Parts: sequence; C-alpha cells; structure tokens
Amino acid sequence: MRTNSIKIFIAALIVLSMGCKKYLDYKPQGYLSASDLSTPTAVDGLATAAYAGIANDWWDAPITSMWEYGSVRSDDAYKGGGDIGDQQQMDKYEQFYLLNSSNNGAGDFGFPGTWIRAYSAISRCNTALRALNGLTDAQFPQRKTRIGEMHFLRGHMFFLLKVLFRNIPWFDETLTNDQILKVSNTMSNDSLWLKIEADFQEAVNDLPPTQPGQPGRANKYSAEAYLAKALLYHAYTQDDQYNVTGIDQAKMQQVITLTNDVITSGNYALNPDFAFNFLDGHDNSPESVFAIQYSINDGTVIGGRLSMSTSLNYFAGAPQYGCCAFHIPSQELVNSFGTDANGLPKFTTFNDAVLTDDSLKPAGARVDPRIDHTVGIQGHPFKYNAALPYDHSWERLAGVYGGFGTMKELQLATCACFKKLGPFYGTSVNMDIIRFDDVLLMNAEAQIQTGNPAAALPLINQIRARAANSTGLLKKADGTFPSNYKIDIYKPGVNIPVWDQATALTALQWERRLEFAMESPRFFDLVRWGIAAETLNGYFAIEKTRHPFLSSAHFTKNQHEYFPIPQEQITFTNGLYQQNKGY
Repeated sequence: MRTNSIKIFIAALIVLSMGCKKYLDYKPQGYLSASDLSTPTAVDGLATAAYAGIANDWWDAPITSMWEYGSVRSDDAYKGGGDIGDQQQMDKYEQFYLLNSSNNGAGDFGFPGTWIRAYSAISRCNTALRALNGLTDAQFPQRKTRIGEMHFLRGHMFFLLKVLFRNIPWFDETLTNDQILKVSNTMSNDSLWLKIEADFQEAVNDLPPTQPGQPGRANKYSAEAYLAKALLYHAYTQDDQYNVTGIDQAKMQQVITLTNDVITSGNYALNPDFAFNFLDGHDNSPESVFAIQYSINDGTVIGGRLSMSTSLNYFAGAPQYGCCAFHIPSQELVNSFGTDANGLPKFTTFNDAVLTDDSLKPAGARVDPRIDHTVGIQGHPFKYNAALPYDHSWERLAGVYGGFGTMKELQLATCACFKKLGPFYGTSVNMDIIRFDDVLLMNAEAQIQTGNPAAALPLINQIRARAANSTGLLKKADGTFPSNYKIDIYKPGVNIPVWDQATALTALQWERRLEFAMESPRFFDLVRWGIAAETLNGYFAIEKTRHPFLSSAHFTKNQHEYFPIPQEQITFTNGLYQQNKGY
C-alpha cells in the first residue's frame, strides 16, 4: 500500500460530492455542512477533501488526464476502441463533426460531465476557504498554508475549464448559493485569466517553499510554475473569434521570472531517465513539480484511490489485460520521431516517409529514443519489459486503428500498483500535472517570444540530452536496442545553420510535441499558438488517405478551438449562460 502524505479519499464526515447533475445545486447528500465543521481538525479535513476533488474522475468524464480532449483532438492520437461507434462522443471530438451542445455526452458523461466534476472540485475549495476564513492563525497554525493550497487547487480547476470551454462562470468563496445562481459566463477573456492568475498569485504568497514529508501538497514553487503556465496561455492574446492577435511581452517576461525562480530553487531536476516519469516507484521524483496522488488497497474505497481516467487504454488482446484499446498513436505522431543524419527533427519532411514495423528496427530509420517510451511497436519491449514484446494481436480493431499501441499511461499487470476493476484497469501511480521538463520549456518559449532565442538553446538542449541518455531501459532480451536511435542537441553552425527566433520557435514547438506526446498538451498548445486549424486540417488531409474513418474530419476555425457550453447548463440557468461561438 502507498503511504502518501495526503490520502486521496472521501471520508463520510467530509463528503461534499455533487448529487445533482447541475453543479450549481451543490448541497452535500446527507452529510455535515461546512458550518458544522468548525474545529481545526474538521476544517483540515475539508482541505483534504478538496485535494480529493481534483482527482474525482473516471474515463467517462475526466478532470485529470486530458487524453480524450487533448490527444485525440490533436494530431497525436486516434480514438481507438472497438469501432468508431464505441464511445461515439470521442469519435465526434476526434473528427470535429456534429460537435454541438447536446449530442456529445450529457449529464455525467463526456465533456458535460467534466464540467460538473470540475465545478464540484471548485465547490470543495470554496467550502474549505469559507471554513478556513472562520478560524484564526492561533486556532489553526497551518491556516495560511491551507488557504494557499485551496487557491492553488481552485486555480488548477478553473485553468482546466478555461482551456476547454473558454467562456466559463467564475465565482469564489465570498458568494452565497443564491448569488452563484446569478453568475453568468460572460466575463471577458482577459478578466477570466486575471482571476485565475490571482488564485495562483495568492498561492505563491501564502505557501512555503517546501512542505517536508508531504509531497502531495502544493508549495510556493508549484504555484509559481502554474502561475507561469497561466500567464503563458494568457500572453497569446485572442479576439472574440479565438484568433491569436498578438503576444503580450510583459506577460512573457513574467513567465521567465517565475520559471527562473523554480529552476534555480534547487528543488527540482530532470530525472536521469525519461522512463522514470512513467513508472511505478518514481512518484514525487525531483522532476515532479505537482502531482495528483493515488493509492491502492488503502481501505478508503473499493480498490483504493486509483487513477482511472486512462483505464480504457489497456490492450484488448494482450494476455495480461482484455480491454479496451483506446488512445492509439497516430501514424503522423510516429513519423514525427524520425530524425535526420544529424540526429535532429525533420521539421518539414518528417511525414514523407511512413515508419512501419520493418523500418523501426536496429538497421532501419533513425529515430528519437522517445518513440519507444511513447509508442508500442511490434516486437519492441512493452513498458520496459524485454520478456513482453508488443504484438499486433493485442490490437482490438487492427483494420481501423491498428499499427501501434499507447505506452506512457499504462503499467504492467505484474506491477503492485495495478488493479483490475470490472472490465477496466487502474493504477496507483501518481499523475503529474506539471513536471520540471515543462518548466524548462515554458522558460524557453518565453525567452524566444521576447527575442532572446540564445537563452532558450541550453534549455531545449537539456531536454534533448536527457532523451539521448534515456535508452538504458529500452533494450531487448538479447541486450540490443529495438530501434536505430539517433538524436543530438542543437549546435548552431555545426548541425543546424542558424539559431534565430524563427528556428528556435520551430524547435521549441517540436520539442513540446515529442516530450509530451500522448500526454494531452498538444491540442491546447496548437490553440494558444493560433495554429490549430492549419495544423489539424493539414494532418487530416494526409491521414484520410491512411485511415478512411477520418474521411469526415475537419477543424472549423473560430469554432472548434473550444468545446460548446453544455446545453443542460444553459437550460438549468434559464439562458443565463451564453453559448460559445459557432454552436
């Protein structure tokens, strides 16, 4: 059993779950209210319940892993599953068709369910803040720290809602239930970002640099990293049609200042092997800036507080699993790992040659080692187990989605972290929300966008150097490597002609794709950079020739950058909420 300092559980006394499908009507179901929980111990329990709230999800409406919304909606992944009708709402997300406010899941299902679960978590934060505000520092010495944590968690949930839906209602602990019912979703884009940034700034102000022995709790540096992330998104200014109209230099400079503070704190570092970010036994590593904590068989709920948002993604035909083969790497993603003779990405020609079983061999095409950390490939060790090579027979619908398998979010069935629940699978491996590699690349991006690409070069090279050194766990049973690894750092004037702002930005965008492939940031990166339409429609144009199921796929600019506001929320508020553009 895990012994995380914060047990992600819901004790009966402090349950604040949402019984009603309309998140605004958020009375606890027969449990004590915040007014009954006025002792320091009870109030601390409310804060713990808020931590539980940010992990209260399932694959049907996730608020942790965004693979359905960020990978499947991008050029990284296909939906997968039994056929295009299996979890059909995901097929609609993937192809951007019939995407309106009422036919892509409802209630607790699909993105409407994500809306409900995220606002449920926000309600927990607000309930805890009201109770904390009713105590004094003398009564509860950790009061200020817990207040900072609640602002951090609330900021996290509002950030998630913002990048998914854009135009969302925002409210805090000062409002009554009746006042909340009168809050619309018409606050300006800038004002919403400022509210979210204010939560993270409050967390920066209130939190200590570290919380020894309590790795699951937010600290000052995790708050700085998340504030930098919010500012980075906000810095790409958008008009009301979702067009990126400029780059706010002052906000980019704030990103540099904040991430520099995290980088120089001495608290974080890249893991020596990229694999450690995706393996049991490495939770709360030096690379983890903030992570959701999970547990197994801890007596809290059936099986423990397992990570279930990726539970559909195990292989259907593999002897150790049996369901459900979702989240399949796209052919284009696989091709993107190819490298040139210098070990650098093939920025403009990567998709010209299709990487196959035959070419992904020791004597075959040159590739970035991160391909074997990310993609299940025929005959290559699965999840660093040389005795368990990936096999096409594991693929559930090879004729539609077959060719490759997902890797990062899965764990071996022999892992003590792994548990089968019905037809699905969960693990107790933590889920990182922000890692140190992300902090380095945020700093690099801001340096580039403020006209200082030279400062970004060592940061990007640090990521690439770690990738080059991350081959030790990839060997086959005979001790040889399964692929022809060729990767190098950028050396201006040696293996790349120049390192100017345009080249650096291309390299940065490429590095983010390779480093976080199949982890979900891809779609949100494309939107904030303002290149989603051209990138995804270019992807569809080629992928349609490879996979006919994508024949109807098309991204509509000035619409599909964001999900629609769930229709049931508009109905419940009697039209107080306004629908997003194009729906």
